[in-house]
Amino acid sequence: MDARVIPRMALALTPLICDNRYAGPDQTYRTKELFVSHSSAPKTSSGNFFEDFSLGQQIRHATPRTVTLGDVALYNGLFGGRFAVQSADSFAEKIGYVRSPLDDLLVFHMVFGKTVPDISLNAVANLGYADCHFLKPVYPGATLSATSEVIGLKENSNGKTGIVYVRSRGLDQDGAVVLDYVRWVMVRKRDEASPAPQEVVPTLPSCVDVGSLGNGCPILHRDHYDTVLSGSAHRHGDYQIGEKIDHVDGITVEEAEHMIATRLYQNTARVHFNNFSESKGRFGQRLIYGGHAISLARALSFNGLGNAFHIAAINAGRHVAPLLAGGTVFAWSEILDTAELLGRDDVGALRIRTVATKDKPCDDFPYKIGKEYDPAVILDLDYWVLMPR
Repeated sequence: MDARVIPRMALALTPLICDNRYAGPDQTYRTKELFVSHSSAPKTSSGNFFEDFSLGQQIRHATPRTVTLGDVALYNGLFGGRFAVQSADSFAEKIGYVRSPLDDLLVFHMVFGKTVPDISLNAVANLGYADCHFLKPVYPGATLSATSEVIGLKENSNGKTGIVYVRSRGLDQDGAVVLDYVRWVMVRKRDEASPAPQEVVPTLPSCVDVGSLGNGCPILHRDHYDTVLSGSAHRHGDYQIGEKIDHVDGITVEEAEHMIATRLYQNTARVHFNNFSESKGRFGQRLIYGGHAISLARALSFNGLGNAFHIAAINAGRHVAPLLAGGTVFAWSEILDTAELLGRDDVGALRIRTVATKDKPCDDFPYKIGKEYDPAVILDLDYWVLMPR
């Protein structure tokens, strides 16, 4: 071999020869440990199936998320919320907030999204919510994380799926709980022959107690609450139990919008994204994340409930039917109850049922026909809001 070539070859090979060595304190080369996994465990996750859950199981979810003004702008661009407290720092500061807080539902979706890879990646359907408390104002710059506890398990009679009940909590960067809620989800089994777990169905309150409301709202300077700038002259005392409000407007959902929104929350559920598989499924296209319908209904409710600036709690929620791209969402609300908060004269609470429909205006308040929901109904949400007195 030509001696002139050897140095070049040696130089070229040096990085490969020395890749598993390091210079020790005495400048001699020593072999370093190669970080080669000898485990046969897969590097990717297919998510948890029903038999992977156990009663009392504690789950810490990835990934912590710092919520920025960019996230707020994107959320507003997707849903068009107009509540003044969440829209203007000047308005929020004047009545007692540090600045405009995040929209309550943006907080909910961010926390919910964290739970999906561990709880509902293999879900057939998200069935409902209960006992949901918004416990602290969350501002841009906060970092949110989530944990869950399995509080109930029930295998379905078909032996193919089961219902998992979890209590999930959203925490900020200081470890304070900002959101606490229960949801239940139908999850596929990995092996239909696996034995059913002991059935435990948790007892949940039908309504969040009024005495626990208000932690997510500071004491307001109600005299500084400008009803011209807020877009509504109606305060807490102007609403009566049994009153029904048609929110009039409709919003058509585009395919790209619901996928962008769901990615915003880092929600990885396959049914919302993978058209290759979903085009072969029951509906022939991707399903829209149920929370998308909640946010649309909330945005629509501004027309009639413009001063209901804070969701204090969700008593119960049900996704009655799926929503698909191209559908137009309408909404109406009924006042179920009104309440004063102990020791507070700045705000009062309204218990509201908001019903969202698909491709059906709500001037006749569609809800149930006998015991069954009207075919147009997609969402039935029962919640408490706070409103200035």
